Amino acid sequence: MKHRRPALAAVAALVLTGCSGTGSPSPETGLDDPAKKDIAMRLVSSAENSTLDWKAQYGYIEDIGDGRGYTAGIIGFCSATGDLLKVVERYTAKRPGNALADFLPALRAVNGSDSHEGLGAAFAHAWAEAAADPRFRAAQDAERDSSYFDPAVERAEADGLSALGQFVYYDAYVMHGYADAEGTVGFRTMRAQALAEADPPSGGGDEEAYLNAFLDARVAAMRKEPSHSDTSRVETAQRVFVREGRLQLETPLVWKVYGERFRIDGS
Repeated sequence: MKHRRPALAAVAALVLTGCSGTGSPSPETGLDDPAKKDIAMRLVSSAENSTLDWKAQYGYIEDIGDGRGYTAGIIGFCSATGDLLKVVERYTAKRPGNALADFLPALRAVNGSDSHEGLGAAFAHAWAEAAADPRFRAAQDAERDSSYFDPAVERAEADGLSALGQFVYYDAYVMHGYADAEGTVGFRTMRAQALAEADPPSGGGDEEAYLNAFLDARVAAMRKEPSHSDTSRVETAQRVFVREGRLQLETPLVWKVYGERFRIDGS
């Protein structure tokens, strides 16, 4: 289960070009297409880190005061929700004796709470330093894919959703997790609520109508959580893409999150 990170600046305009070539991504490819996956990561980073440079976030770590302990890395792994622990476990399996391995007992002890006991500045420093190691970055990539990206894309494909719909599911997984937790609503419940209002394309429904139903359910869930109460990552980003009919995440993409303006040109 994830959080929103506070915006870093009042208004920012960012223009990034993607991979080699020009123009929009090729039509009818899924979010697991490398170019579109990179777009998805930039979109998430605009909300999580107030930047499109998601690859600079492997060493990010802080406690933002949302009750989830430390938030760290490329999608905001949290010490209270277990996925930060899984990253360190993955890294240690590939590089035994790394500087973060000593903190595994403490990470297991604080799982489920916002405690810093046994962690503190030494842990934060070790995390930031580990970001220089390709094996650590690979551990973050693997945990992102295993727990969030792959299941979100698989579920979206089964529902007949386009690349945009797959991203909508993925971003919900990143922020909310799959299942409900105490005081929070997870992806599974949001999807069930959307299905009660509209059929997905796999059931003969209109995709834009279904995505709006899903986003309605997500906004309602976000407004129940103080740390998620700003719904701009939905209303002035994803909802804009749906309204513009950018079902394949066709560039240019222009959106706002928490008052900041972003743009992606070409790929």
